[in-house]
Amino acid sequence: MVIREERKDDFEGIFQVHKEAFKQVDESKLVERLRNSKNFVSGLSLVAEKDGRVIGHILFSKIKIIGDKEYESLALAPMAVLPKFQKQGIGGSLIGEGLKRVRELGFDSVIVVGYNEYYTRFGFEKASKWDIKCPFDVPDDAFMAIELKVGALADKSGVVEYPREFGPEEF
Repeated sequence: MVIREERKDDFEGIFQVHKEAFKQVDESKLVERLRNSKNFVSGLSLVAEKDGRVIGHILFSKIKIIGDKEYESLALAPMAVLPKFQKQGIGGSLIGEGLKRVRELGFDSVIVVGYNEYYTRFGFEKASKWDIKCPFDVPDDAFMAIELKVGALADKSGVVEYPREFGPEEF
């Protein structure tokens, strides 16, 4: 398996990965909307490829934390692995490589909504630790953040503002 930046010829494979993993097309369409938005970051849409086939995908895109000022961060969303390849460490490899590339591009934090038991393995902690709030109702332990530079989230409390591409009305 290799992890690499997405290419145009991967778009259909990426759509299928999310469709099969989530059993619907909302996340597939989210990827397409974000890819065509100002919040897309070149180099942060990664695929896991095996035998020439896209089997996993992760996307990081720009978001804001709105507090006393606006602070830039990234959202990790969505991420998926084809069902028959799940529980083999592919998602973890995508996260690890993705966070490495995020650091290399100079970003200092990432926000994710997901399973606490899974994301804490990679260093994510409850965003409430920094008084960072989700704009919609989720359990406290499902809304997480990671500092990629020590102190990156200190004094950056506020509410996360997701771009309109995340839609629908709740954002």
